[in-house]
Amino acid sequence: MTVPDLHEDEVLGKAYDAALARRMLTFLRPYRWAVAFAFLCLLVEKGAELAGPMLIGAALDAAVLDRDLARLDRYALLFLGSVLLAFVFNYLQTLTVQQTGQRAMHDLRRTLFTHLLRQDLAFFDKNPVGRLMTRVINDVENLSELFTTGLVTFLGDSFTLVGIAAALLWLDWRLALLTYLMAPALFFLTAAYRRRARTNYRESRKVLARLNAYLQEHISGMATVQAFGQEMRTLDRFQDINTRYRDLLLRSVRYNAVFFPVVEVLSALSVGLVFAAGGWLAGAGGVAVGAVVAFILYVQRAYRPIRDLAEKYNIFQAAMASGERIVTLLDTEPKLLDPPVPRASSPFRGEVEFQGVSLDYVPGEPVLREVSFRVAPGEKVALVGATGAGKTSVISLLCRFYDVTAGRILVDRIDLRAWDRGTLRRHLGLLLQDVFLFSGDIAGNIGLEDPRIAAEAVEAAARRVRADTFIRRMPGGFAEPVQERGATLSQGERQLLAFARALAFDPRILILDEATSSVDTETERLIQEALRTLLEGRTALIIAHRLSTVRFVDRILVVHRGRIQEEGNHEDLVRQNGIYARLYRLQYLPQEARAG
Repeated sequence: MTVPDLHEDEVLGKAYDAALARRMLTFLRPYRWAVAFAFLCLLVEKGAELAGPMLIGAALDAAVLDRDLARLDRYALLFLGSVLLAFVFNYLQTLTVQQTGQRAMHDLRRTLFTHLLRQDLAFFDKNPVGRLMTRVINDVENLSELFTTGLVTFLGDSFTLVGIAAALLWLDWRLALLTYLMAPALFFLTAAYRRRARTNYRESRKVLARLNAYLQEHISGMATVQAFGQEMRTLDRFQDINTRYRDLLLRSVRYNAVFFPVVEVLSALSVGLVFAAGGWLAGAGGVAVGAVVAFILYVQRAYRPIRDLAEKYNIFQAAMASGERIVTLLDTEPKLLDPPVPRASSPFRGEVEFQGVSLDYVPGEPVLREVSFRVAPGEKVALVGATGAGKTSVISLLCRFYDVTAGRILVDRIDLRAWDRGTLRRHLGLLLQDVFLFSGDIAGNIGLEDPRIAAEAVEAAARRVRADTFIRRMPGGFAEPVQERGATLSQGERQLLAFARALAFDPRILILDEATSSVDTETERLIQEALRTLLEGRTALIIAHRLSTVRFVDRILVVHRGRIQEEGNHEDLVRQNGIYARLYRLQYLPQEARAG
């Protein structure tokens, strides 16, 4: 089995892109006053924190040099007040930022899902489900971490560093210049760590994507793995990817194990230099003892935001990459658009006409070629032909999942492109071979929790397709839970539920695409009996490989290589001894007759 290559989905961009950052900040525009309040709280909090060392130095001078205990008490109270002030505004800032970030991300997820609902079916053909889930969940989480943690840390630490630099110069410019001697070494160390951390992070994300893809594929295909005895080979391949991921994470640990202790060493050297030079200056009367102590406290505090900024680098990098992917998705507009002034027929009669319709999914590779036919209101027409002949493409065009390359399709003598898609699809009942059931219960899967469909209508639809027989045998009846994709139901039961779902919406045009191809004989008999009653008064287009399911229709269209090659009822087509007759003999006549 080939492991899907999802690397391109994990490639990370720059750690900071100004244009992209401005675009992402628009997500916070509805909450700009809350953001401004949080920023104000952050400034007050950091200002209160920066006041601490200065108050300690002043208190030390008052106690040691001046022996003024009254001033010492006041400085102690001021220091306590600064601690409480920092606590209160840190609480307000954290609460505001977290609430604002979660609300903004909630809005962004809604925007993304709404945008996905507007996309054409061709969009989902080109974009795997896993990738779109990553956009709505993982990428939004990365942005949330940026807004609620990374951005606050960056602003707070930047303000702290600027404030400390200003405080050092104000206390004593000579000691400040001495402290700045460590800045070049710290700069080059941080740059080297950032380069290596970025490369390692990129590789670890790629391997993690490969690991997730491998797990998803092989857990989904576990029956095949076990049936063909591939457990050990599968485990060995998983172990290779898992080991590679472990090694990359351990490399990251080694980088951190070198970088952060070296930062601590530089911090200790800076403190030592300040202690020695400050002690000499204090002894010579060039600087107060309290100022030296405050200086040491500021130097120690300066290295903490440097470490924090290095740790948050990967957050910025991942958030920028996620933001770029989200913006790209939001900028992808659907190609199928509803007309500014849609048309509709009233009442809806259910007439369908194809006029010289051609379709290319890939330019230059036609799937349908000049297909023309008409289905009168209430007429039942079947489309038959070999796999790949173009039958399902006819249905996709009628539902306007795609647009024609040439020709036009009329519904009630109105061009399909002049209809509002929502209005049109409310008159169409589509039943596919690959039945999709949602997690929930039986009734919810039939009515799709549409408020227009009452419980009585749901039960009536189930009765009409004979699905109520097996539903009432279940302990919960119509409230019986349905697992993901209907895993606890048989193929026939799932198809009966899908049939009931289509009928619950009472469509004027009913479309069945291989709807009975995977059911047993008894279930097929039940559906055939129901079909004769249910199709009365409705226009129907029926696709089937099993010709027994279409013998009762008014007309059969034989699709071959993208064209309508034959047309007529069952008896006429058998007598023509063409494509339909050959398909019929292959399915129903004994082997000897086939050979003849």
